[in-house]
Amino acid sequence: MQETFLAVWRGTARWREDAAGADAAGWLWRIASRRLVDALRGAGARGRLRQALARLRHRDEVSAEERVLAGVEHGDLAGALVRLSPELRAVLQATVVDGLTTREAAVLLGIPPGTVKTRAMRARRQLREALA
Repeated sequence: MQETFLAVWRGTARWREDAAGADAAGWLWRIASRRLVDALRGAGARGRLRQALARLRHRDEVSAEERVLAGVEHGDLAGALVRLSPELRAVLQATVVDGLTTREAAVLLGIPPGTVKTRAMRARRQLREALA
């Protein structure tokens, strides 16, 4: 990451709207991927990368995902989710947990896409109020 931002800061990577398709995230992604390939081509980089990955694999820390899931199951969020109406909970399940688009959730739930958006907005508002 640092090499990517240094390349942008130093100006060695130039933004060209026509080449990047007006997508800054894609532009940064290309710079980062090139920097990574360059680093991996360096002498001994593969060995250092394997060692770093091995150290990470053997850590006994709880992952961020596990901490969030534990908070969902046992924290205030679980209670707030239970208090939502089944319709609002179903929309959150489809769009947030299952990762469906609004259109896909509408097909799954048998409701119009606008209703999915409205229910998602209401669910987020109720959760925000319950957790405040």
